[in-house]
Formats: sequence, C-alpha cells, structure tokens
Amino acid sequence: MKKILIVLVSFSSIISCNQNKEEKKSDTITTEEKTELIPVESDGGIGDGATSLSDFLLTTIEKTHKKNQFLSHKAVSFYIDISFGGKKRLDGKITMLTNSSKIRIDKNDETKLIYDGKNVYLCPEDANSKGARFDMFTWSYFFGLPYKLNDPGTNIERKEDRELNNRTHTTAKLTFDAGTGDAPDDWYILYADPSTRLLQAAAYIVTYGSNGDTTKAESDPHAIYYKDYITLNDIPFATKWEFYGWTSEKGITDKIGEAVISDITFLEEESEIFTTPENSKKILL
Repeated sequence: MKKILIVLVSFSSIISCNQNKEEKKSDTITTEEKTELIPVESDGGIGDGATSLSDFLLTTIEKTHKKNQFLSHKAVSFYIDISFGGKKRLDGKITMLTNSSKIRIDKNDETKLIYDGKNVYLCPEDANSKGARFDMFTWSYFFGLPYKLNDPGTNIERKEDRELNNRTHTTAKLTFDAGTGDAPDDWYILYADPSTRLLQAAAYIVTYGSNGDTTKAESDPHAIYYKDYITLNDIPFATKWEFYGWTSEKGITDKIGEAVISDITFLEEESEIFTTPENSKKILL
C-alpha cells in the first residue's frame, strides 16, 4: 500500500476538540452541490482549452469532500474497527495531521505506532511489528483518499463508466510517477457517485515489496466501498468501509472485510501527539 505521499492517540494526554460534532446523514447533499453533475462527454474536454474530464472529476471529488475545509484543521482523529474474514485486524484510534504528514495509531491492546514525518516507531519496543507498516500507512490513506488525488506525483486518467450497486458510476484511474512514495506501481480505480459526486469506491492493488514485479498484485486487486456517509462541520465522511475482491471484467466481487469509523474529531493543535514515547523502537520499512 502507498506510503503517504505528503508527509500526512494518545490516551488521556490528548485534549478532544470540537466536541460539538454536527453530524448528519450525507443524503442531505444540498441542491447547490447537485447542480454540477459530472459530464459525460467522451472527448477528454469540451472545446479548445477546456478542462479535461479527468481533471473535472478530480476537482469535483475534492469540492464535494470539502478538501479546503478539511485541510483548514490541523489534525483529525477517529476510532476504527477493522475485520477481515471474521477476524479482528485493527481496533483502536488513529490521529493524523490533515495534510497526512504525521500519523499515530493507538491500538486497544496498548500498542502504539507513530510516524513523525521521517520514521515509524513501535511502542513498546518488544511489541510484535508484523503488519506495522501496513497499519501505519494504509488505513489513514483510505481515510484521506479524497484529499490525496492531487498530491505531487499523482496522475488521473478518465476511464469507462462502471456499474456499482446497479448504478452507472464515473470512474478514473489514479497512478503515480516513478519514485513517488515506496510503491509507485500501485494504482486505484476511483468510482464517483453520479448524483452526490462523493467518492463511492476505489479498486486498488498492493505492490509494496514486489521489487518491480507487480504480477501477483495485478492478479489480485481489491476494492474499498465507502458507505454510510455523515457530515461533520459540513465535511462528508464515510463511517463504514467494506472490502471486496475486484476484477476489471466484473468489478466488485466477494466481500472480504469491513471497517467501522466512529468519533471523528478535529484537533486544532498538534501538541505532543506525535512525540515518540519512551520504550519505543524505530521500525525499518
């Protein structure tokens, strides 16, 4: 999975901010937001010098997900409960700067992972580090994906419409320039909801550690399906993620896992959240 491109809780020491969360279901997307639907022209743009459909899709998703409002906050935290195949994968709290430059995971088993912008640390130092890199960068990337589409080194290409849940969705392929992050061969197929314009799903491959041989990853793509959107401070967030197999021919196939997101909270100060705790060790990635 991609290491966060731009450098993207603690326990009782973290002061919760913005406790008055203004949560409401995202099916109340405003009339103004619905007026600018994604165009269906196939020529890559409309007229001389017009914005291409891929760029339009990118800016549409960013606008719908209120990227500027999201980035106006210093940090965001949320609880995440992930299961695959009926087995718990992660249960804990993730705190990240909204620009993705620093991340902290506090697991319910009291294990901590901290990315300080340069290195990843595991606490306590004798904790099992298996899967630590995946946990450190994957879940925060899925959470922040709508805000990462225009990062340095990213490319968006308009693709064919695809069916999802018996509805036609606009899609685009997200790829990365060589040397971008630690897995530039990763790609995502983004599904945009045709009416709300929210990011509805994303197919993806995981190529980290493949040493340039992406055959295995290409043969086993997966997809994340974003569901149960709420709004917090007028910003939409999916509170349920479902994971599926995916193929180019069939699209989403069998369900393999799910995650529940809760207690999303904005923080306006970084404080000491990303300070490396005592009894921790640096993890080689």
